[in-house]
Amino acid sequence: MSQKKRVSTGLKALDQRLDGLFIGDNVIWYDEAGSLAFPFTLNFIRESQKQHKPMVYVSFDRSPKSLMEELGPLAEYADLTILDCFTHGKGDGSSVFANFYAKRGLQWPCRIVKTEEPWKPEQVAEAIYDIHRQLTGDVRFVFESLTGMQDLWEGEENILKFYSRSCPRLYELQTIAYWIIEKGAHSHRLKAHINQVAQVAIELGVRRGKSALTILKAHNRHPDTLNKAQLFWADGMAVGFDADRPMTEKIDLGGRLKSIRTRQGLSQKELAVLVGVTPSTISQIESNLIYPSLPALVKTAQVLGVEAAYFFNKNGEERKPTIFSGEGKRVQFPQMPKGSIDGRHLLPADLPAGVAPYVIEISAGRKIPSHFFTHKGGEFGYLIDGELEVTINNSVRRMGPGDVIFLTHDTPTQWRCGPERAARLLWLKIL
Repeated sequence: MSQKKRVSTGLKALDQRLDGLFIGDNVIWYDEAGSLAFPFTLNFIRESQKQHKPMVYVSFDRSPKSLMEELGPLAEYADLTILDCFTHGKGDGSSVFANFYAKRGLQWPCRIVKTEEPWKPEQVAEAIYDIHRQLTGDVRFVFESLTGMQDLWEGEENILKFYSRSCPRLYELQTIAYWIIEKGAHSHRLKAHINQVAQVAIELGVRRGKSALTILKAHNRHPDTLNKAQLFWADGMAVGFDADRPMTEKIDLGGRLKSIRTRQGLSQKELAVLVGVTPSTISQIESNLIYPSLPALVKTAQVLGVEAAYFFNKNGEERKPTIFSGEGKRVQFPQMPKGSIDGRHLLPADLPAGVAPYVIEISAGRKIPSHFFTHKGGEFGYLIDGELEVTINNSVRRMGPGDVIFLTHDTPTQWRCGPERAARLLWLKIL
């Protein structure tokens, strides 16, 4: 079996995330806002024109005049065919739209074919394949939209039948087809069936005022971004992804949060409990997919022992070392038995010191069932007072005042404090 030819979407940034298009692809665009897919469609049309490929635009939602105005210079393409399913569909044959065809003196820049009975799926299908038979090479299609078809065809059963028959046929005919669908206007059953048949499925939505693109399916491709929302912006035909902006143009709030969280040995779940949000929220903030609300940001800063402004500092604006007074910031150990351990971080959490110093106190007679930090780097401990037993690799070691422990790869599986008094450790995490 010969390998399918790979082509561009017209957007390099999308090609990188999707790993390009293949001849034969049916690409579903789930559009939450109703207008997010159009810039991607315009770039697909422009790329097809650059390659001198025939383009067929099947329109249920726009009149030919409106569509040509939206396409602008892209409508001035001899190999563009507009299949008008609007005039006698949603346009209801109104003279307002029918007069467009009466003005024979006008020279349309592209070919326009009007369907007389677009409410009949079989007539639409016949018109599509009749147009295709007149074209050569790998033809490109845009269907705007499946939602418009359903409105006209009165129910999703006709949509399922039409789509289920058209996709395999278009695949065999070596076309590439963009199918637009309103995300919230259809049943889960219909969308599940559509996803199963399509080669590519992409969701477009809005998250806290920012447009987001998520690749749901990419058959025979393995993009790293699968099922990961990518924030983007669009201005006319210009489309860009926030992740591609130079670092000087954006605030890496998520990266700063992740850095300080891991430095303090907290998991996303533990931090979420302390802040009062879901672990998914912390994950999305650290991936820079969303920004926290102001109350959540302030609470996060309080939990982590930093000023809220720390998350917005530009590179090079870190705090300079100096003398710090006070007992330090109390460390949370939510996974440990209550009352068994106490700890304080001796330096401001946002200070890039290369080490993180702590004073750890284990209560007299108490057992700690695991190591108190989750840390991939080296760790160094000095026992100031008390007696400890530490279990490493099933071997029990005893420590007294003045003893030192250095950890690299092995992690203690248990700490036990002597019964007489609490044990106090000076502990350094090497960052």
